[in-house]
Amino acid sequence: MTDLMNTQTSTPQSEWGAEYRGEALRHVAMPLGGLGAGQIALGGDGGLRQWQIFNQVNHLGFVPDSFFAIRTTCIEPPLNTTRILQSREVLTRRDESTPLVNDDTLPLDQRTLLQQYSGVERTRFTGAYPFARIAYEDAELPVNVELEAYSPFIPLDAQASGLPAIIFTFTLHNHWTHAIQGGLGATLQNAVGWDGVTPISGNHNPLYGGNINHLHEHERTTSLLMGNAALSDDHPGVGQMALTCLAPGTRAYERWTQPAHFLRFMNAYNLDHHLQGQSVNSQRSYKNSLHLPGGASAPGETWDGGLLAPFWLEPGETKTITFIVSWYFPNRYVNFSQFGPRRNYGKSRFWLGNEYATRFTGALDVADYVIENRSWLEAASRKWATGIYSSSMPNWLNEALAAQGSLMRSPTCFWTEDGKFYGFEGSLGASTSMWSGDFGGSCPLNCTHVWNYAQALSCLFPQLEQNMRDTDLKHVQAPEGYIPHRTILPLYLQQLWDVSIGGPTNPALDGMLGTVLKVYREGRQGAGRAWLAECWPHVERLMTYIMAHWDADGDGVLEGEQPNTYDIAFYGPNMYIGALWLAALRAAEELARLQADEEHAATYRRIFELGSQKYDELLWNGEYYIQLIDPNSPPSDQFGEGCLADQLFGQWWAHLLDLGHILPEEHVKTTLRSIVQYNFRESFQGFTHGYRVFADQDDRGLLVCTWPHGGRPEIPVRYCDEVWTGMEYQVGAHCIMEGLVDEGLKVLAALRERYNGTRRNPYNEIECGDHYARAMAGWSALEAISGFHYNALESALCFAPAEDTDVFRAPFITSEGWGTFEQRRTATGWRVELSCAVGQVEIERLRLAITGTNITVTSEQETLVFGTLQQDDGLTLAFEQPITLEANTTLVISAAGSRS
Repeated sequence: MTDLMNTQTSTPQSEWGAEYRGEALRHVAMPLGGLGAGQIALGGDGGLRQWQIFNQVNHLGFVPDSFFAIRTTCIEPPLNTTRILQSREVLTRRDESTPLVNDDTLPLDQRTLLQQYSGVERTRFTGAYPFARIAYEDAELPVNVELEAYSPFIPLDAQASGLPAIIFTFTLHNHWTHAIQGGLGATLQNAVGWDGVTPISGNHNPLYGGNINHLHEHERTTSLLMGNAALSDDHPGVGQMALTCLAPGTRAYERWTQPAHFLRFMNAYNLDHHLQGQSVNSQRSYKNSLHLPGGASAPGETWDGGLLAPFWLEPGETKTITFIVSWYFPNRYVNFSQFGPRRNYGKSRFWLGNEYATRFTGALDVADYVIENRSWLEAASRKWATGIYSSSMPNWLNEALAAQGSLMRSPTCFWTEDGKFYGFEGSLGASTSMWSGDFGGSCPLNCTHVWNYAQALSCLFPQLEQNMRDTDLKHVQAPEGYIPHRTILPLYLQQLWDVSIGGPTNPALDGMLGTVLKVYREGRQGAGRAWLAECWPHVERLMTYIMAHWDADGDGVLEGEQPNTYDIAFYGPNMYIGALWLAALRAAEELARLQADEEHAATYRRIFELGSQKYDELLWNGEYYIQLIDPNSPPSDQFGEGCLADQLFGQWWAHLLDLGHILPEEHVKTTLRSIVQYNFRESFQGFTHGYRVFADQDDRGLLVCTWPHGGRPEIPVRYCDEVWTGMEYQVGAHCIMEGLVDEGLKVLAALRERYNGTRRNPYNEIECGDHYARAMAGWSALEAISGFHYNALESALCFAPAEDTDVFRAPFITSEGWGTFEQRRTATGWRVELSCAVGQVEIERLRLAITGTNITVTSEQETLVFGTLQQDDGLTLAFEQPITLEANTTLVISAAGSRS
């Protein structure tokens, strides 16, 4: 093995997370907010942008006059310094655009703010999702200022991870030789009534008017509640925003219209000498002459509002000040175009609502919940980040895995009032503006073939992915058995299978095959046997339909038109569809056995064995699997003799589901070596892109398809010259699963080099839109490197680290709890520790990639009884009574021996 596991990409490792500075800050924008609850991105420069809390997807959405600022004052020697807490370094950065991305776009109002009022000299951003830390650097500031911002993210607890709120905690340290007094300010524009799209200039927008700010003071908190009295209850923009400060003595400037007003308020406040020392705690009723009259804003205008938290710091003293931004916009409607024939619903607006509105009554209610539960929300979120970043894996890979959480909490996904969870393919943006526009959801909805790749949601929030399967099978599936690859909302409308609105009768075949695999996955992830029993008739009907229409002769090879994720159809046997079919047959066999349906299980096994042999005989060319193009098919969009990077997609799935090899193992390994050899490029200088540019200049990446021995069709498979992160994750992880660790890490490292902040955002992997769902294939890289398999149906866990090191440590997650796995070589053998951090982990069978004798198993000093099965490639422990690891407990296995 090379030293790829120990090599850093251009993103350096800090003591905590991944650090970005200088040019690497250009594109950094971490989306903060809850699952399906809306997001605001915190930029690497400290600015808030990509405001998408208004039930609309708009990557360039910006709410002006919303920022943080600090004022520091010292009487002897005289000192008065005010800074906007954003970097002015962005104003002097090089003007270089990256194709199809706009995370580096600095909104005009933000740029104007920094040109008129001084920002700090520079910032450093450290990310450990869901936490973002910003260090503000300025030689004239007598205090060190750092921000930690996050929205609670607790795997397996979707509601705690679905809060419409962001917590901003500033740490101030006086590094000067004199006492410093001052104020830390936070401002927010009342954007209630905005549609999330129409540009805002200052405090002006044609949708504004009737906006009202209310001050709410409590014993420990001060809040500005923002609403709009002019809106009806069913208005799409009705709702609330709230800015809350947890510091004592906080002052409010409730209504103003220009940043200059708030900054003068800060200056006047800080020059009031009687605020020194403890007296700052008693000044809550302070009013300023700049305070504007109350009442609703005029048509076309809104109010800005701000809070100022006082501080007094002795030399060397440190204090923290926390702000919370929360929101509440309950009226989500269908505001995106849906596929299928045009349908005239007249003036109907289809209301969907938001799940969080079933738990909260307003923005202050959200803030109160966060404050009351802040301790455990933060502790559990921090345990998750710590579990990832304390792993023994390289920091660039930790950062990639942590960022998987940002994809499911991006505007690509939403969670409706009835509890249903949905996902676009991505969020419309720069990569889609030439086709579909730059705001709204990309390619609605629950696209089965794109979501075939997504593994992160099923592992981190299995109930939400199970929810998506319920939609597939109980609402979208046609009576005949097939499943259209897109869902129509609301669900009571006709779905795409209804012949009265035009079909289709043969939707994406790969999406349907993936649905079988996903049902089995959800069962293994904890959905349970009763749920699988409900699903089984749907799965059996789907398999029957597929066999009747694509394998009528029963030879195990699918033929005819095979629509797929490349937005075309393959004609003739090919391994992309073929391997998915073989994996689906195996999954269906396992599902049938769970239902004691031996007849169907035997049928699927027989067809699988026929198909596995025949596909290999037909398509294996000695290096990889080709396509046998049907001579009677349309000649375009095929790959023929080409090397398709995704050709073993089904084998990747089979390994994830612990189904073993569905094709000859040596052919699989040789094929993966060929894919990396022929499709991986070390540079894209001079490369001709057919469609979209996802890798350019000196980037490295894996092409969708190449023709190493010639034979490229005149019109080849669509997107062949592109680089898809979801595909790279799949191929890279699969290589590692097959023991080709160097090849796999090479592909994965190149991917993260492209998303290192300099030219692309590490928290936004793009394809047909921002935050593209296919990229959630990245979670499989963790399972590949740790060799982790989990089956809740049997309470069975397996760990088989891919790297042969003295110490391996990584996070793991089951259906009811998560924690850390550590395997350590000792002087006499091995020591393995499974630590549960949150929830509980039930273990009935545990398989480890070690061999040894004198095995002992203890938990909290209690020796446990077990049976063992020692094999050449590992050790299996079967416990007489299932073990339940509770939170903050550890299971320890000691063995004398060597690594298998």
